[in-house]
Amino acid sequence: MNSDAPLNALPQGFRDEQRDLQKAGITNWGQLRDLNDQKLSRLVATGRSTARNLKRLRGIAELVCCLRLAPADAALLMHAGFATVSAIATSSPNEIVNRTGRLERQLGSGRAPVVDLAIAKAWILSAKARQTTN
Repeated sequence: MNSDAPLNALPQGFRDEQRDLQKAGITNWGQLRDLNDQKLSRLVATGRSTARNLKRLRGIAELVCCLRLAPADAALLMHAGFATVSAIATSSPNEIVNRTGRLERQLGSGRAPVVDLAIAKAWILSAKARQTTN
């Protein structure tokens, strides 16, 4: 996914944040990624958003924009403990598969794991490539 992709259909837990972001004119993942701490604080002060949720969304946006991940995959990685590009780049495929699978089991989704070794390896290679370009 690219940074111009719209911020639509965020999970229900982010409904206040989505409304406040739209009011502030932040409509895509790239704009969310570029949200600085000062503007984030202003959104928290003037709306119903929480700083915690906005920081989570900004972290997801970083993974979406830098690694071109789907928002759901970026959220899965972040909640499994891989919140940054460097954390992904320094991980092993087995570690990513194990931790994301464990998270999905804890959530009780009942679906088959979406991350396998090939996907994890592709994410790691993408993260390593991203690190060398910065």
